[in-house]
Amino acid sequence: MVWWVKFQLPKGNSVDPTCIFCKIIDGNSPSTIVHQDEHAVAFLDIHPAAPVHILIVPRQHIESINALETEHKSLIGHMFTVARDLAKEKGVSESGYRLIINNGSDARQAVFHLHLHLLGGQQMRYPMG
Repeated sequence: MVWWVKFQLPKGNSVDPTCIFCKIIDGNSPSTIVHQDEHAVAFLDIHPAAPVHILIVPRQHIESINALETEHKSLIGHMFTVARDLAKEKGVSESGYRLIINNGSDARQAVFHLHLHLLGGQQMRYPMG
């Protein structure tokens, strides 16, 4: 299902018109949205690495963990709460799931808009890295 609801960003929040995640958030690029609220949007990854692979992104364009400010504390907590709720909704909260944030090119951050990967529905590989 593809659907969009426009939310007004609070004053001072930025959007990068060249960022694919900003385009998805804005409704200018198609995606399968599984959650959205005034702070974050979650959608299915187009190249899933697990049966459940959801990206949770803040509406505000924040390039990476390195760009976080003290004012973003509640936003980050909110993203993790959304991940918890989606894991329960997708049936992986009891069996287990992995949350990943890639930061920078060595970590293979492919889109420079902060995002949290929710992976589940299969046994995860270990060790990571």
